[in-house]
Amino acid sequence: MGSNKNKVTAVIPAYNEEETIRDVIKSVRPRVDKILVILSKNSSDGTERILKSMKVDYVVDSGRGKGDALRQGITQVETGITLFIDADGSHETNDIPKLLNPIKNGSADMVVGSRATGGSDELHGTLYMFLKHIATGLIMLIINYRWGVRLTECENGFRAIRTNVLRSLGLKANHFDIEQEMVMKVLKKKIRIKEVSSHEYERKGGQSKLFILRSGWRFFWRLLIDIW
Repeated sequence: MGSNKNKVTAVIPAYNEEETIRDVIKSVRPRVDKILVILSKNSSDGTERILKSMKVDYVVDSGRGKGDALRQGITQVETGITLFIDADGSHETNDIPKLLNPIKNGSADMVVGSRATGGSDELHGTLYMFLKHIATGLIMLIINYRWGVRLTECENGFRAIRTNVLRSLGLKANHFDIEQEMVMKVLKKKIRIKEVSSHEYERKGGQSKLFILRSGWRFFWRLLIDIW
């Protein structure tokens, strides 16, 4: 990719995020070379109007879920590095260089922001969040045991990866389990992966699209089908 290898496209999936998308784009824009928003076909608010007003490149997905949206975004990226960040304002954009630097200096091919070491405003306080934390911890325990690593995070959507590596993974998930699938397939292929601490804030607007009691089984199913 020549001089393009260290340029960065931020891929931002968005589903009814009119309350936060403008601020997220403003914060991300100075830190990357290009922004590509993957707008959910099911969005019914003013997100698309805001994207047009800000002259941001975007494509409309097929409406099948976050994983399908990210897979569509992967096909559109033209830079050597892909950065994934959510549109809800929960990620610390000041940490973008921390995710990118290990890739740019050649010490990693994928870097994941860790809420376990950076802290989270969401993973506490309710029975729902407690159950989510326990389930995620169990999945990480199994992944670490399977590949002999000591990772703390596989579900966080805040991450960066070499685009050619990303395309080699053959991702299939249509839903939120795509982030777990990505980590597992990187480990399976013995690709260099690192974590950096990054704090997660409560979403700054809108509603979460992940309902763990309804779709939590997907993460354990993903574990079963990709662990061998």
